[in-house]
Amino acid sequence: MKKIKLPLHSELLSRDFIFGVATSSFQIEGAADRREPCIWDTFCAEQGRIKDGSHGLNACEHIDRWQDDVALIASLGVDAYRFSIAWGRVIRADGTVNQEGLGFYVNLVERLAALGIASHVTLYHWDLPQYLEDRGGWLNRETAYRFAEYAEVVAKALGNHVASYATLNEPFCSAYLSYEAGIHAPGYKNRKYGRQAAHHLLLAHGLALTPLRKYAPNAEHGIVLNFSPCHPASCDPADRQAAQLAHAYHNLWYLQAILKGQYPDLGDKISPSDLPDLEPGDLTTISQPIDFLGVNYYTRTVFREKNGWFSDVPPTTPPLTTMGWEIYAEGLTEILVDLQNTFGKLPTVYITENGAAFPDKVENNQVHDTARVDYYHQHLNAVHAAIEQGVPVKGYFAWSLLDNFEWAEGYTQRFGIVYVDFDTQQRTIKDSGRALQQLWHERKKQVEAQQA
Repeated sequence: MKKIKLPLHSELLSRDFIFGVATSSFQIEGAADRREPCIWDTFCAEQGRIKDGSHGLNACEHIDRWQDDVALIASLGVDAYRFSIAWGRVIRADGTVNQEGLGFYVNLVERLAALGIASHVTLYHWDLPQYLEDRGGWLNRETAYRFAEYAEVVAKALGNHVASYATLNEPFCSAYLSYEAGIHAPGYKNRKYGRQAAHHLLLAHGLALTPLRKYAPNAEHGIVLNFSPCHPASCDPADRQAAQLAHAYHNLWYLQAILKGQYPDLGDKISPSDLPDLEPGDLTTISQPIDFLGVNYYTRTVFREKNGWFSDVPPTTPPLTTMGWEIYAEGLTEILVDLQNTFGKLPTVYITENGAAFPDKVENNQVHDTARVDYYHQHLNAVHAAIEQGVPVKGYFAWSLLDNFEWAEGYTQRFGIVYVDFDTQQRTIKDSGRALQQLWHERKKQVEAQQA
């Protein structure tokens, strides 16, 4: 089995650097009958929305198998586990708290703590309760206030037992892919909707920070954003401008609002009627200080000019993942350093998602995913390169712990370092999982030796 090698004396091997694995609620939990329906349940029920016609009603049955899954996580030698909480499992449609649902997460955090594993909680990973979507979803400003109330319930229950709270995961996806491009639930195609949803999501983030800091003062509080370096398809000035516009629209729209309290100025490239409606004080609320920035990275994106706007150019040159994404590890260093240069010193950075989908197969109870081992090797070294250039990266979470429900792709894409047979729910650690396990255990031995 191939090993993952890091530079000697790498900061990634220090005791202060956090290694972990990550999942999200809708993608693994199942037990849909014990929570409120969410927008993804509705989306899955609409014909043609999901590639294989599947749904997340069962997923990885994590709710019923969580103790075995936690034991699996512990066996990997990680410092931390990043997971999300299902809003609809905690808050019922009538506004009351589902104590059984909330209790699941309390028990999960307690068990992880007993095993010496830190909990990194994400409050929202796209699974908006359908009862809120029925009232307008993220187009309704009130949803941001309901989110803050939900955050308070969770923070009161989990408090400082959690190491970090991320308010949102990838609001780009919850706004652009969901309300503007129509690819994700609830499936709207309207630019104004996308910008308005983005604003209300960021407002929700800002509003939630107050109860989070009140009831979990010793935890870190931040947000998780996805980034992709935006490259021009050619040297043509129009393509260069398109790439810069895409960077502002996709990357800076969220981070600039959070760190600087302003949205990027797109000039005449966007109609004023498509810009979000703001109320006085919104950007002050959104730009409250954060303790950390979660960065999700998978690939770069190439753009060309089209009708005065930008259009992405799908990659065709191997190696590509089964998602059709280019493997471009240096892009992780590039985007981290670029953001650092743009905004000055960033808050503490955690790489909260990084991984790849490949055509995995079980053979003799083993999964030989050499391409994924190489992927992690390259990207961990890209993290090291960013740290050497001054970016304050303090942790790395592999995406994902388990093969799972991959949103609009259904069960056709496997991102896990653990293979899941969705018929039997059998878990099989892949070679990539073994390689990371070996790296993490060897690193722990080094740390223990240094402390002795």
